Amino acid sequence: MHKYEEDISLKLFVVMTRAIQAITKRVEEDIKGYGLNPTEFGVLELLYSKGDQPIQKIGQKVLLASSSITYVVDKLEKKQYIKRQPCPKDRRVTYATITEEGTQLMQEIFPKHKEAIEEIFGGLKAEEKELMIEQLKKLGFYAQEL
Repeated sequence: MHKYEEDISLKLFVVMTRAIQAITKRVEEDIKGYGLNPTEFGVLELLYSKGDQPIQKIGQKVLLASSSITYVVDKLEKKQYIKRQPCPKDRRVTYATITEEGTQLMQEIFPKHKEAIEEIFGGLKAEEKELMIEQLKKLGFYAQEL
């Protein structure tokens, strides 16, 4: 690898990291405005959009350590946004189910959150976003295979 390629790769890493930090900060500010933390929002959004989920599988889907899932589910249950439901076919499995209160909350806040995301990414045109998605997927798949 040439010196230029090493330098430009390092610069790309720094720029991507700073961009992700700035984007994450804005997204977290939006979510906190609804009285939730990003993990709680992620679990609620998963249940809202995909339906009941085995608690053991939620961590993989919202990129959360399995040790933290019980804590997050407990917090959401205490807020009455979700409830635990035993699986009728397998007693070892417990599902997380969104409650009516959780559904009402998501119906109210999700459109606002989506608007906030659109505003955060408003610095790019649709074609630029599509190109960036394509390029980041390519980079991610390459990095996974190293």
